[in-house]
Amino acid sequence: MKIVNDPVKAQKIIKELKLKRKSIGLVPTMGALHEGHLSLIRSSCKENDFTVVSIFVNPVQFGPKEDLNKYPRPIKNDLVLCKKAGVDLVFHPMAENIYPQGYKTWVTVDGLSKELCGKSRPVHFRGVTTVVAKLFNIIQPDAAYFGQKDAQQAVIIEKMTQDLNFLVKIQVMPTVRERDGLALSSRNIYLNKQERQDALVLQQVLDLAKSVIKSGERNTQKVIFLMRRFIEHKNSAKIDYIEIVDCNNLLPVKIISGKCLVALAVWIGKTRLIDNVIVTSNR
Repeated sequence: MKIVNDPVKAQKIIKELKLKRKSIGLVPTMGALHEGHLSLIRSSCKENDFTVVSIFVNPVQFGPKEDLNKYPRPIKNDLVLCKKAGVDLVFHPMAENIYPQGYKTWVTVDGLSKELCGKSRPVHFRGVTTVVAKLFNIIQPDAAYFGQKDAQQAVIIEKMTQDLNFLVKIQVMPTVRERDGLALSSRNIYLNKQERQDALVLQQVLDLAKSVIKSGERNTQKVIFLMRRFIEHKNSAKIDYIEIVDCNNLLPVKIISGKCLVALAVWIGKTRLIDNVIVTSNR
């Protein structure tokens, strides 16, 4: 397994692989790897000749009061996990490699970036799309792998890929969960014992939403009301948002029809967690 920090060196390696007609898979991460990341890596290794994992805590997707400085960075453990999983190259740049002095260029997907998490994290998705566009240019993958847990991110990246004519297949893989249902996240380590228990409410209310929709409820506000009431019983929980939106444009729907995304962000203590589920209604 190769470890590369320099984008130019990475591009040279990729160019040689392209000349040999090798297929390349990319798994973009911010490190602190867990089973969710590893599931993406395994899919890439299975479907491509060469797998690249990027490990980069992207500073420009964090707001001024967010957790950039304390974000976990267990790079030694991450490298061990990558090697065991069969990764061929780890791209681990420093911030100055990606955003050199005088950097002025940003990639923004209008509209989609303003919905859901974009309302409380206004700079977040500009940072995400900018770094992913740069990774696509550096690594030139045939396929890139993202998790369904970050559903809004996946929709935005798919739109960016289409609009900017990147020749990359976006693979959105199922959310990986703990046995008790909590979606895996690098931020779960921030939770104390009681908060970890309270965090289960995210999956529980998504199950509740699926159940009432399956039973015939189509009024969005009634479903959201039930979800809110359930969450508010947890002392450590504070709702950022609960929304039911169209899966394609992420705009709120009043009546659940067709394929919709039930998405939520909830603060558990000082830790903001997100989760979602796709529901389908034929009427």
